[in-house]
Amino acid sequence: MRITRAGRAPDTLVSVYCGPTTTPAIGEHDGRLSGIEVLLAPWAAFSLFGTPQHELANRTVDPDELPHALPTRVGELAAALGALPSWEARFGLLDDVLVRWSAAGAPHSAQVVRAWGELVRTGGAIPVPRLAADVGWSVRHLENRFREQIGLGPKAAARVLRLQRARRLLAAGRGQAETAALCGFYDQAHLSGEFKAMTGCTPREFTLARRGAGGAAGGDRISGEATSLVL
Repeated sequence: MRITRAGRAPDTLVSVYCGPTTTPAIGEHDGRLSGIEVLLAPWAAFSLFGTPQHELANRTVDPDELPHALPTRVGELAAALGALPSWEARFGLLDDVLVRWSAAGAPHSAQVVRAWGELVRTGGAIPVPRLAADVGWSVRHLENRFREQIGLGPKAAARVLRLQRARRLLAAGRGQAETAALCGFYDQAHLSGEFKAMTGCTPREFTLARRGAGGAAGGDRISGEATSLVL
């Protein structure tokens, strides 16, 4: 895959790890693409690869270039998956490997997992001071641990989660004004600005693309998620 971000030279990779991001990227291939996409909770990525996640924010890298202590290289896993005869066998191998990798990975903080869970549960609506109080940390300590194990500070992570909720609502047919109100944006203009900054398109462009060729909800890889478009 060839992955391009504004102001950076393109990355051309076979195995791809995408760090947490608040900016858009374009992914391209030569017309044929096969593989398995694994969506990791941010703290799980920290455990697997043992790299402070803020070092990978807004970046795309070969996971085997990271200083992880995993017993198998990701490239070797990809080759083993490709050699198997069925998807059932591939998913079985993937489950087995991820369980073993998780056990061998770097320990993550239970407070970070709890704080991340609260952010996800509230769609990014919980104030950061309250989030810090809930886990028994100062705001500064929460911010430092979040950047280490999530990759973004809690305020930036909340922005992403609000946008993800807005994206799902728009994909389900909700209007922009209603979506802005439900997701805690100041107004429709605030939603539009955040959407453009993080996805590279406006809510209207996103909605129109969903209705066009290849953008229908039936093409999504995950039910209820707009995965048929690279956002």
